[in-house]
Amino acid sequence: MSELIHQVNTTFKTRFSDPQVSVFSPGRLNFIGEHTDYNLGFVLPAAIDKGIAVAIGAHSEAKTRIYSVDMDELLEVDINQPLEKSDFGWANYVLGVVDQLQKAGSQLTNFNCVFGGDIPIGSGLSSSAALENGIGFALNELFGLGFDRMKLLHLSQLAEHEFVGVKCGIMDQFSSMMGKKDQAMKLDCRSLDYGFYPVDFGEYQIVLLNSNVEHNLASSEYNVRRAQCEEGVRVMQQKFQEIKSLRDVDMSMLNTCKDDLSEVVYRRCKYIIEENQRVNAFVSALEEKDFTSCGKILFTAHEAMRTAYEITCPEIDTLVDLAKQQPGILGSRMMGGGFGGCTLNLVHKTNIDPFIDEMRKGYKAKTGIELSPYRISVGDGVHRISS
Repeated sequence: MSELIHQVNTTFKTRFSDPQVSVFSPGRLNFIGEHTDYNLGFVLPAAIDKGIAVAIGAHSEAKTRIYSVDMDELLEVDINQPLEKSDFGWANYVLGVVDQLQKAGSQLTNFNCVFGGDIPIGSGLSSSAALENGIGFALNELFGLGFDRMKLLHLSQLAEHEFVGVKCGIMDQFSSMMGKKDQAMKLDCRSLDYGFYPVDFGEYQIVLLNSNVEHNLASSEYNVRRAQCEEGVRVMQQKFQEIKSLRDVDMSMLNTCKDDLSEVVYRRCKYIIEENQRVNAFVSALEEKDFTSCGKILFTAHEAMRTAYEITCPEIDTLVDLAKQQPGILGSRMMGGGFGGCTLNLVHKTNIDPFIDEMRKGYKAKTGIELSPYRISVGDGVHRISS
């Protein structure tokens, strides 16, 4: 993290001057609870020690200049004029946040901004939410806008909905903004109540394995899954008027409406109901230090994502299948929106190095793709850093 922060601040000084505000905005991992957030269910995420560093400074010139260190691309735009989508994909996350701040009544002047990250894009560690939160937090600090963290994370979500065009749930922005070091967060995405649980797996440790694939289905199929869940709710409301989201549905209600739902929509809804149950079961097992049960839940969750929600891909399934064959493994599953990214693996600490070696060899042999392992620490949410 410190190397990344130094690089971003040094780049800002070289291109512009000394930054007025520097921020670190973390990515997140999610222990369990995929696609439940936009169905107002439960999730169990945590902020991590990888993320986005942002350096920023105000000026009175006619253009805002935003430089992406990783892409080596510079965007120049006058934010006092109507904002339009950029050809730079990353820029729309930044402009979307500026747009939401302005809609919320903020008076912004043009500014200079440099950012860079150490979250691999498409890894399922939510680089997009980290960027949105980092920009929003930095501008809030720079211009003294007075928004609290809860307001900022909601603006980040709206930026992704309205400017980027992905109808994401609240989990990514929430965990990146509100995370605590060495703590997992159980978040109720309906009430936004949340509680923290120490991340301690005893003799076991989380290892992330990046498949280094990202299929272009990810964004479009994400929106399809959301629409399918909403269709299920609409159908079931005809018999159960109290239903507002799949969070309000149990298996008895779903089965009562089974004949009214398409086979695909039924499976999508069943997955969400059972995934909420898995989140609660995982938290209970974590509290009881029953790590074997935690691992079984991970394997079960992956199979459900593969067959019921259909958001995995051959490369990810290969990783989970290979993990099952390794000694010292308790559980493995895909993490994130789907169709690529990382698997989350619960591995005995004495087996981590041979586990990674065997997974590298097996994955390369079956797919021809190199594997990227990450040993992740759980860290704090978005915060200012010294420049």
